[in-house]
Amino acid sequence: MHDVLVVEDEEDIAVPLLRTLEREGYQVSRVSGGADAVKFVVDEAPSVVILDLGLPDMDGIDVCRQMRSSGYSGGIIMVTARAGELDRVVGLDVGADDYLAKPFGLAELLARVRALLRRSSVVVTSDTTVTTASGLKIDAASRRVHLGEREIALTAKEFDVLAVLASHHDKVVPRETLMNQVWDQNWYGSTKTLDVTIGRLRNKLEAAEAGERVVAIRGVGFRLETGTPA
Repeated sequence: MHDVLVVEDEEDIAVPLLRTLEREGYQVSRVSGGADAVKFVVDEAPSVVILDLGLPDMDGIDVCRQMRSSGYSGGIIMVTARAGELDRVVGLDVGADDYLAKPFGLAELLARVRALLRRSSVVVTSDTTVTTASGLKIDAASRRVHLGEREIALTAKEFDVLAVLASHHDKVVPRETLMNQVWDQNWYGSTKTLDVTIGRLRNKLEAAEAGERVVAIRGVGFRLETGTPA
């Protein structure tokens, strides 16, 4: 049974959401504040977090950032009444996997949750480990990445994108292939999500001096290649 954490302080939104998730068979917990949410993911590591941005004690963007900084690699769906592309991209940039604007339908939210839960089985179906020429080790079984003895902390989506690119090292992987394998064919959101994830992955590989770079092939897709990061 997958467990879901709902971070929502408004009763009229939280109660029907909890009931719907429980009816679908999920084990659901709820907290009302950002600090409690960060503590919960550190202690319990739920499969998915449904995170409202308008919390009484912290901004949801900061909550998401702290969750990722703590090492949480599960799925995060941001829910917000804020409108506009800027807020959505900022949310994805700090590590969210998906973004849903209020008001939203419960059926659509459930579809997003299911899509996030499918992502690990979609990308990796074996215990394959890929080691690049630069020594970057991508372990599909543990879903961890190492450079020598040092681990490079990636979110779930960052790992999935890297795993797909590494399995086709030095070859161009079309955008559509990445979207279908990492976000699956039923993805509702914008493909800009892929660009944001690629940007975060690039930054982490460069910061770790991993010797691998993600190259964008304009109008086609992306390629992982060994070389000095640009």
